[in-house]
Amino acid sequence: MSERHDDAAVTAWALAAGAGDQAALASFVRATQADVHRFLVHLNGPAEAEDLAQETYLRALRTLPAFAARSSARTWLLSIARRVAADAVRTAVRRPRIRDLGEDTQEVLERAAPRSRAQEAVLLRALIDDLAPDRREAFVLTQVLDLGYAEAADVCGCPIGTIRSRVARAREDLIRALGADSGPAAGRAVRSAQY
Repeated sequence: MSERHDDAAVTAWALAAGAGDQAALASFVRATQADVHRFLVHLNGPAEAEDLAQETYLRALRTLPAFAARSSARTWLLSIARRVAADAVRTAVRRPRIRDLGEDTQEVLERAAPRSRAQEAVLLRALIDDLAPDRREAFVLTQVLDLGYAEAADVCGCPIGTIRSRVARAREDLIRALGADSGPAAGRAVRSAQY
């Protein structure tokens, strides 16, 4: 996992980049790209995350000179990523895809077999992907990207209490889904999972 840079340093780089400092721009992008990519993977999936990350940075670079640091640069950038992800969903809805919802015998057998820690992580990732979008967003921001509730509220444009509620409900949904998928002991995986 890459080093997480201090929000004050990231914000300083963003401000300097907005003033035209190319080295600061490179530092800003390097410091934030892992968080942006991980956030987008959880919102829209790994197949689209790279393109959406590029779109996020394109939008951010266009508005970087106007960035006023009312919030941290990481929070500001994740807000842009959230809007990019939402725009991608709106576009995808206009072009629906056909998806086979049937379950084959192999899937049933795989679910019944004991899972390794890696398989549990993959299952948890799939369950996170199945959360309602607002709950998934709040959960990923606070539990995966380790933002504080106030920062997550800034990213999502809602009150802190709403973020707390969404995270709590996401945890309940995950525990319920794990319990339904693999028995009563599975709920412990949500509490102890490493992202």
